[in-house]
Amino acid sequence: MKKSNILALCIAALFSSCASEFNKVYKTADNDYKYEYAKQCFAMGKFQQASSLLQDVVMLQKGRDNAQESLYLLGMSQYCNKDFESASATFKKYYSSYPKGTFAEQASFYVGQSLFRGAPEPRLDQTPTIGAINAYQQFLDLFPDSELRPLAQERMFILQDNLVQKEYLSAQLYYNLGGYFGNINANTESNYEACIITAQNALKNYPYSKIREKFSVLIMKSKFYLAENSSEERRLERYRDAEDECYGFLNEYPESKECATAEKFITKCKKVTKE
Repeated sequence: MKKSNILALCIAALFSSCASEFNKVYKTADNDYKYEYAKQCFAMGKFQQASSLLQDVVMLQKGRDNAQESLYLLGMSQYCNKDFESASATFKKYYSSYPKGTFAEQASFYVGQSLFRGAPEPRLDQTPTIGAINAYQQFLDLFPDSELRPLAQERMFILQDNLVQKEYLSAQLYYNLGGYFGNINANTESNYEACIITAQNALKNYPYSKIREKFSVLIMKSKFYLAENSSEERRLERYRDAEDECYGFLNEYPESKECATAEKFITKCKKVTKE
């Protein structure tokens, strides 16, 4: 028999033995042994097995010395197994049950950390991202002197960047739709107006955003094209507004690559406003 075949058989036998041992432990009525075996699984990086065993054990540990440790270990097993939704719920349960507990600080932090790890990309719904930010903020309020504070703050900035990027993608979509009227609602006259409102709200909510200039570019361009597509009665007013926006952009971003665009818009606006 080839060495490779022998090795494969040995590995299969080993896995079969391990699975058999786990099944015996899982079915045992000796919960103390089950708990110790779960801790051993966690230490060996077998997080799925540890989580499965701990889910059985946790309820039975209530009121016992191991109650706090078992609940926290369950949360960590779920977290390490990348079951972030379950981990967040478990850490929340720990903190609500033991606000002064041994692992209270870590559990509070890992509520946010679990939500952070499960946060969606900016194009998707950002409700989980907002939940993660709120969880980190609660942690900072509860444990202002924690050694984990810098990491929590760093993660909050990352999550806020996701929210900003989401707003930028929305504003950019409105701008790209331009004169298309199929999606216009009663609150806006055109996609350009929707772009302006979305971008202005983003600048108001996130004044120190890294992509502030990008929002400003969208506002400037949208105001100009909104003026160009306006009815006769609003045309002059909107060209003046677009011109003011261009001057404001040049003042704020004198080194921007879009300065030439702003100057071109100003020239066109002046032709209309001086007629």
